[in-house]
Amino acid sequence: MPESPAVPTANPSSAELTAEDGKLVILARGARGRVGAVEGAAVRDQDGRTYAAASVSLPSLAITALQLAVASAAAAGATRLEAAVVVTEASTLDGAGYAAVRDLAVDAPIHLAAPDGTVLGTVTE
Repeated sequence: MPESPAVPTANPSSAELTAEDGKLVILARGARGRVGAVEGAAVRDQDGRTYAAASVSLPSLAITALQLAVASAAAAGATRLEAAVVVTEASTLDGAGYAAVRDLAVDAPIHLAAPDGTVLGTVTE
């Protein structure tokens, strides 16, 4: 199995999220909650379209919520992402999800939020 890329640490967020990024938190929480998944994620593309997903863990397929949200955006024709959110109980961002976002955006903020929607930090590198 290939090694996950190194992920920069999420910097604690002292500023309020933009209204649009706040919507991503709501979408990610909803995706996670609907199926009781470990993670929920949402991304916004260059046209303002949003894509939400939950983590999937099947015997033949395992994909993080962020990977699936990015894949949905790419499958719909997105060429760039403006922002991403992951809602999880983990305290760090997973390497595979980070890499998927960076495939479509080298500098889009990736917000890490707790299940209650509290933003724990943001990765911008």
